[in-house]
Parts: sequence; structure tokens; C-alpha cells
Amino acid sequence: MSSIGTLWTTPQQFSGKRIRAVAAFGGVSVDLPEKYTHFEDNKKPEFLAKFPHGKIPAFESKEGFKLTEGAAIARYVAARAPNSTLLGSSLEEAALIDQWVSFADSEIGAHTYLVFQLVRGILTPYAKPIHTAFTDRQIRSLKTLEQHLATRTFLVGERITLADITLASVLQLAFSVTIDAPLRAQLPNTLRHFNTIVNQPQLKEIFGQTEFCEKQAQFTPPAKEKKEPKPAAAPTPKAEKKPKKEDDDEDDDLVPKEEPKAKNPLDFLPKSTFNLEDWKRAYSNKDTRGANGSLEWFYQNFDAEGFSVWRVDFKYNDELTQTFMSSNQIGGFFNRLEASRKYLFGSMGVLGETNNSIISGALIARGQDIKPVVDVAPDFESYEYKKLDLSNADDKAFFEGALAWDLEIDGKKWVDGKNFK
Repeated sequence: MSSIGTLWTTPQQFSGKRIRAVAAFGGVSVDLPEKYTHFEDNKKPEFLAKFPHGKIPAFESKEGFKLTEGAAIARYVAARAPNSTLLGSSLEEAALIDQWVSFADSEIGAHTYLVFQLVRGILTPYAKPIHTAFTDRQIRSLKTLEQHLATRTFLVGERITLADITLASVLQLAFSVTIDAPLRAQLPNTLRHFNTIVNQPQLKEIFGQTEFCEKQAQFTPPAKEKKEPKPAAAPTPKAEKKPKKEDDDEDDDLVPKEEPKAKNPLDFLPKSTFNLEDWKRAYSNKDTRGANGSLEWFYQNFDAEGFSVWRVDFKYNDELTQTFMSSNQIGGFFNRLEASRKYLFGSMGVLGETNNSIISGALIARGQDIKPVVDVAPDFESYEYKKLDLSNADDKAFFEGALAWDLEIDGKKWVDGKNFK
């Protein structure tokens, strides 16, 4: 089996495992460095000279072609595999394979990884509503997958493709973190598909043993450091010893006390006649445009004193590459806005094409200042916010286009979008 290049990864990295599996199934091989220590070797000048971002997986072909990002490397390796069907046998099959690769990464893999970071204390502070939101969205994706696999052996066509191997690599992590025994019982087709892929003779050694969790990983607060009791001060002659209360607990200071929940400043605003939850239901259940559409409902009920409408634009569009990755970025931004869900509605999208796209959209926010609503997201400053005047024709057209997902800016048409509701 001929080697096509060198892959820098770690044994635990699921995207690296995916690339190795694709190579093995396609009949080619990739070399691994003899020694690689993550967080050390990828910071060295010789590594950064090849891969300036310092990120793994990273790949260099025998011809000197360099590539990063797991999905891109896996696709390239699949294309180098002779006589393989990993990328499909028609343009339509290739498109469906790309669709399921993106679905596995953005809808299952991303939410698994975010939950993993939350429960391990990597993403701080821990917030139960955000944990629940990530889990709920992953479960919705798994149900879609389960329904698709109910009548199919593989995701696309009648043979294993890049989509199947990608999904298996993503599910292996999810099975150990979020997909516990009760949830697995609801996913017989997904579990059957996973076992089919990871037990292929070429792949069994790469995937190894899967650790199935019995209960979804949960956050455990760090133990409170026990304080040494301070030596009692000698009483003054006039000091009177206060009687100890019968229900006094000597260890009260060692028991975590629940802090009173701070009120959000937005809760002190005058009550509004515009019910945001009613609007979210109207938007979800009605056509956006047309008679009796959600936009008509909005204009009939909107309270311009209690709420404001904003245009939001990503500041660093020149860094955007694949449109599906930009869509995932919007999803991540919305996930980090979870704490403001009761104050906010959003509709944002990717406009343009690969390597020539922008992120833009509209927000409906409580109050007249956007910052208290969006600053719960650590990356809120990566976006520009402009208040829209709906009596202005251009602002109104932008707002309606963002909500209807037919917005067009400088010739760039809407290709994908997400809602925050």
C-alpha cells in the first residue's frame, strides 16, 4: 500500500481517525510522524512554517502539497484512492456525500464537542441552559439521521462512502459523551450503521474499541477548597459571649451557598405590548411574506419603544472560506447567545459562494441598546451592529430579506441561514 503523504494528528482526534480510515479503506496509506507531542511540536518554527495556524490534523503530500482541516484532508485522501467509490459515482451522489459530511460535523460532532468542553470545565462558566440546548439540538439531528437510515444500509448509495466513515468517526465520540444507553435504545438504525462501518476489516484496528457511556456526561462543580479555621481572638474584658443558636451549623462556611440570581437590566424595562414568544411562534408557523404572513403579524404587533431591530454583519468576511463552515459559525454564535434567548430573535445567513461570502442578518432585541443583549456571547465584538429604521425603505427591505432568507447584498445571494428563536 503506497503512502501519499504525512499526517500530523493524535490517536484520540476523531477527525484524524477519519482520515486514516478513509486512506485504509481507499487502499492508500498516510505516514504518521515518528514522534509528535501535541501543544509542543505544533508550536515549533518548523511546523508553523508549513502550517501557520499551528492546528492539527495537518497533511503534507509526497509532492509537498499542504492541507489542514479534517474534512478537507479526508476528501483529498478519498480522491487520491484508486478505484474507490468513496466520493460517489455521479455528481448527485458527490453532492449528497458532501451534505452528510457537513451534517455529521456541524449537527452532531460540533454539539458533542461543545458538551464535552462544558462538562470538562473547558468552556466556562458552566450554564445548564446552554448544556441542554446543545443536547437538544444534537438529539434532533440524531432523529433525522435515524429516519434516513431506516430504509438504507449506507448514507448514500449502496456502498461505503466518505459520508459513512465521517459519521462513524463523529458518532464514536458522541457515544462516549452524549448518546447514553436510553438514547441509544431509540437509535437502532444509527447504531447498526455505526457497527457496520467500524467493524469493516480495513477499519477495525483504526477505530478500536468504542466506549459507550451508560449516562450522558454531566458537569461536576469543582470541590470548594476547605478553609483552615482562624484562631479565635482573645476576648476583651468587656466582650460578652453571644449565645450560640440551636440551629447554628459549625460547617456552614464550608457549604456552598446559592448566590441570589442577579437581575438582568433588561428585566427592569417598562413592560412591552410586543410578546417576543408570540412572535417566534408566528414566524415558525406562518409563511414569512404575503397576506397573513409572519411579517404582517410583526408590523401589526411590534412595539418600537420596547424593542429594537438591528442589522448585524460579521467584521472579518475575508477570513471566510467554505459556506457550510460559515453557517456553522453562525450556529456557534447563536449557541453562545443562549442566555439572552428571552430577549432576542435572530435571522442570519451566509451570502455568496466559497471563498467569496459574507455573514449578515437581522436581530430583534429587547430595549434600545443591543450590547446588554449580545454581550453574553464572548465573540459578540466580531460583529457590527446597526439599528434599523423600519420607516426607511432600504432598512425595511434589508430586514424583510433577512427574515425571508432571500436577502441579497452586492450581488451575493443567500445560500444558507439559521434562526435564533
